[in-house]
Amino acid sequence: MKSERIILGIDPGTTIMGFGLIKVENKEMKFIQLNELQLSKYSDPYVKLKLIFERTIELIDTYHPDEIAIEAPFFGKNVQSMLKLGRAQGVAMAAGLSRQIPITEYLPKKIKMAITGNGNASKEQVAKMLQSLLGLKSLPKNLDSTDGLAAAVCHFYNSGRTEVGKNYTGWAAFVKQNPKKIK
Repeated sequence: MKSERIILGIDPGTTIMGFGLIKVENKEMKFIQLNELQLSKYSDPYVKLKLIFERTIELIDTYHPDEIAIEAPFFGKNVQSMLKLGRAQGVAMAAGLSRQIPITEYLPKKIKMAITGNGNASKEQVAKMLQSLLGLKSLPKNLDSTDGLAAAVCHFYNSGRTEVGKNYTGWAAFVKQNPKKIK
C-alpha cells in the first residue's frame, strides 16, 4: 500500500450527493475537502444521474484519488427510494471505474461504527466525531457531506485489514486468499 494516497468518500443521493476527501500520509489522515452536490432543483431523474456522473469525474480529475469509498444503500421499505439510491450509487461508481479507480462499498452501520464506535450513531454524532478527528473548524448545515467524508475515513480505518466475515479453514487457506498480505 502506498504511503501517500487520497481517498474520495461519497454518500450518493438523488437529492444531495455528499462527498469528502482525505489525504493519507505515513498512516495519518489529513482533511482536504467536503462538500455536496445539490440536486433537489432538478426534476428530471436522468439529469440528476448525469450531474452525479459529471461531478464525480470532476472530483477525480481535480484531486486524483487513489481509492473511492462509497456508502451502500441501506435496505428500506420503499422500493422506489432504493432504486433511486442504487442508480445514484451506480453512476458514481461508473465514474470511478471509468478512471480505473478501486471502489469499496460500506454499509451505513459499518461507517458509523468505524467513526463513532456505535453502528446506530446519528448523523450529528458522526459529524462531531469527524470534526474532532480531522480538526474541522465548523460543520456544514447539511450533513450529507460529512457522511461522504465518513465513508473516506471508514475506508482509511479499514485499509489493509482482513475482511470481516470471511472464513478460513487454516493458515494455508488464509495465505491462498490473501497473497498480497504475506511477505
